[in-house]
Amino acid sequence: MGGVSAERDPGLQPERTRLAWRRTTLSYAVAAVLALRNALHGGVTATALVVSALCGALWLGFVGAAHRRIRALAASGRPAALTPREATVAVLCIVATAVCAAVLVF
Repeated sequence: MGGVSAERDPGLQPERTRLAWRRTTLSYAVAAVLALRNALHGGVTATALVVSALCGALWLGFVGAAHRRIRALAASGRPAALTPREATVAVLCIVATAVCAAVLVF
């Protein structure tokens, strides 16, 4: 394939990825608000307040990671790959929120 250039045209892929990060952040926000509502529905307890605060902190951590990624995608035509640190932060925030949700439910 002699005519293939080494340059890759990203096309709309960075835009789709940026929109996916925004959708995920919005979905996460809705889940956090619903968890808070569920935690406070039966009355305010110390456990519910601590877990709700932790949920909020985790959401803020995820929003920070997502915002950095969205900016990187918007900054250039060919964004850098997602670093293992950014991916780890995002995954840990989501998994920890799932654990918080399980604590609130049980």
